[in-house]
Amino acid sequence: MAKIKITETVLRDAHQSLIATRMSMDEMLPALSVMDKVGFYSVECWGGATFDACLRFLDEDPWERLRILKREMPKTKLQMLFRGQNMLGYRHYADDVLEYFVQKCVSNGIDIIRIFDALNDIRNMTTSIKATKKEGAHFQACISYTLSPVHSTQKFVEFAKQLENEGADSICIKDMAGLLKPYTTYELVGALKQAVKIPIQMHSHYTSGLASMAHLKAIEAGADMIDTSMSPLSMGTGHMATETLVAALQDTEYDTGLDLVILNEVRDYFEKLREKYLKNGLLDPKVMGVDANTLLYQVPGGMLSNLVSQLKQAGKSDKFDEVLREIPRVREDSGYPPLVTPTSQIVGTQAVFNVINGERYKTVTKEFKGLVKGEYGKTPEVIDPEFRRKIIGDEQPIDCRPADLIAPELEKLKAEAAKWAQQEEDVLSYAMFGQVAEKFFEKRLDRQSGIDYTNKDAQNKVMTV
Repeated sequence: MAKIKITETVLRDAHQSLIATRMSMDEMLPALSVMDKVGFYSVECWGGATFDACLRFLDEDPWERLRILKREMPKTKLQMLFRGQNMLGYRHYADDVLEYFVQKCVSNGIDIIRIFDALNDIRNMTTSIKATKKEGAHFQACISYTLSPVHSTQKFVEFAKQLENEGADSICIKDMAGLLKPYTTYELVGALKQAVKIPIQMHSHYTSGLASMAHLKAIEAGADMIDTSMSPLSMGTGHMATETLVAALQDTEYDTGLDLVILNEVRDYFEKLREKYLKNGLLDPKVMGVDANTLLYQVPGGMLSNLVSQLKQAGKSDKFDEVLREIPRVREDSGYPPLVTPTSQIVGTQAVFNVINGERYKTVTKEFKGLVKGEYGKTPEVIDPEFRRKIIGDEQPIDCRPADLIAPELEKLKAEAAKWAQQEEDVLSYAMFGQVAEKFFEKRLDRQSGIDYTNKDAQNKVMTV
């Protein structure tokens, strides 16, 4: 069997999961040349919440970050996470904007685009798939893993076959809540390896404490690539430690071939960063532990902290267990969506309202109404027509691909962003983050005019993504 390949996540998902995506380009820079020597299959370093965090909190141009990463790691494939029709924002965008965004991602340095949809609705992935293939980048298709009466190994295999037929170069099992148990993983990976001809990658968070066992069984079942992160920023709501997996596989048929001495150089650097994050409060020791509630309620770690915050604000902290019991019921009512951005926030917030009001669906959030209406795509299970009418009233359900209802918007956005734009990519920053991008552009102009700008409180703000 071929050696196991490693995707290193310390520059993106690791710090997104553990320190709210606050690692700056200045903090990354000293480690990049050594990381480029390691021989990782890829380094996941862009996409997800990094774009938002750069503009909103770090006063950085995300496009310049990408160009620096490419310059400093010329031998390593750069990988990003892409939310299908949402790109890196929080709504669906018109096809022309999405196609332009993919073009700019690849021309600025991205080699692998990992594309997922929160509902596993392939219609929300088709435009980004075609755009990725057109630009010659590697299209890695995601299966958003979850548990429910309508999700099964067979269903995931059918979805994988669809993705392969659409042109996927590889498939990633995206276990965002750490729900995959070792023997379930062995069954799923084995079934996928039999059903498709393309490589299989495993991505699992450590939230429930299962990830390392799941990874080992995935490898034994034939997985080709594994996501890990450097040990100082691993475990908890993050990922399995890179060095641990490399050591575990040494002198076996699965040996990664990576050098633990070089990895230790990288580890030493991130260990100093970890100490810095602990001292300034960015790294909360609570997120480093195991949360077994994940296995009972299938609630990702980040979603749990949001629920606690919402209940505190309402003065209803004593209702936490009741909300956890309500989440599976809301999820069932809304067609069993996987709990990943944005569906985790939508289902969780609706469960909070149901409990606080003492009456289910007395108050319905705009986002939950949109989910039930079909604005986010097709749910895994058909929603009961009577329940749908109760939530959306006489409004017409959306049964087509949601983006089909969005008119081309790129030229309009270019016109709106023209007064700030200094590079073609600025229109895409504006498209996704509007006022946040405008503020960033204004600060950039101030600096260019010689006005000293320091974002003093950036590290103290909290971002939920």
